Amino acid sequence: MAEKEININPEAGRFLELIKRSRKGKFKIYIGLAAGVGKTYRMLQEAHQLMAKGVDAAIGYIETHGRPETEALIRGIPLIPRKNIFYKGKELEEMNVDAILLRRPELVIVDELAHTNAPGSKHEKRYQDVEELLFNGINIISAVNIQHIESLNSLVEEITKVKVSETIPDKVIGLADEVVNIDLTADELIQRLKEGKIYKTDKIQAALTNFFKREHLLQLRELALREVANAVEKQIDTEVTPYDKAKDEIILVCLGDDSEKNEKILRRSSRTASKFDLKWFALYVDTPDNSFEKMDLKKQRYLINNFKTASELGAMSEKISSDDVVDGILDYAKEKGITKIILGKPSKQNYFKKLVSSTVVDRLIEKAGQEDKDYDIEIIA
Repeated sequence: MAEKEININPEAGRFLELIKRSRKGKFKIYIGLAAGVGKTYRMLQEAHQLMAKGVDAAIGYIETHGRPETEALIRGIPLIPRKNIFYKGKELEEMNVDAILLRRPELVIVDELAHTNAPGSKHEKRYQDVEELLFNGINIISAVNIQHIESLNSLVEEITKVKVSETIPDKVIGLADEVVNIDLTADELIQRLKEGKIYKTDKIQAALTNFFKREHLLQLRELALREVANAVEKQIDTEVTPYDKAKDEIILVCLGDDSEKNEKILRRSSRTASKFDLKWFALYVDTPDNSFEKMDLKKQRYLINNFKTASELGAMSEKISSDDVVDGILDYAKEKGITKIILGKPSKQNYFKKLVSSTVVDRLIEKAGQEDKDYDIEIIA
């Protein structure tokens, strides 16, 4: 009897070739504009296709949210038992990294990539679980919504007015061998919501009047499409086009004492650095007039948190002392080989106003022009 031909979609086929070519763990991420676009469904569907081609696949963690069509696809895929963790009198279930390493399937499905693990877990975040599995040669297919990407988090909050607390660093997207967008139009997604295919009936109206407004979904869809386009562009640059290190920029972001403004500038700069795979720094210049030690404790904490955010986004963060802001910036820029200096648009009566006053900008431009190398100086909102 002739062997039955198994059809496999092109995306799954490419990932299968990656698995075959390397002993290192390969990583594929499905990105969506919001819950309900079909990321989990697509992961399970691909697992079935790869298993039909002889790949030893298993589910490390899956969340169906009670959706019948998704639950039906779990059948037939080995499920690695979760780890039970007791915390504050409750029993919680998390992905069992050690059990996966012991079982060593060729491919593992890991849902909810931005999830924060319960206290007592092996790692704080699920993406860290994934990093360990990849390091140990296990291939991963995972999924995340666009609002959970760190550098886009504040932008999504501006669009939707909803603060998403769980995020993944952009470097996690950078680890992926393939990034695939699961795309639905805003109208299609709203229709799925109204039909009860995303949330239970009692949550539908609240979702329609908040996160799932049509104008919100249109903007989130654009972000998701851009994110995947950026990932593909970087892959082309590294795998197809010869990489010219001489064209690299090195970015310096100058921080002030306005925490919210700092965070927005850092996230925007991170997008640029991530897109072009650039090295970048975050700097606070401590001067006698704007001394960190003389700040009130609230502003000190905010600045420390900004340094932490910068590090999570991939920047090198430093605080230096100088008698003059401009001299401090340019001395640091020269030392680090900076090509672009980024400053924030000033607010009323803060460090940025003094830092980005016309006099200081004029001095910065004038002094930068006297250096051996040219600097791009950018002021952003």
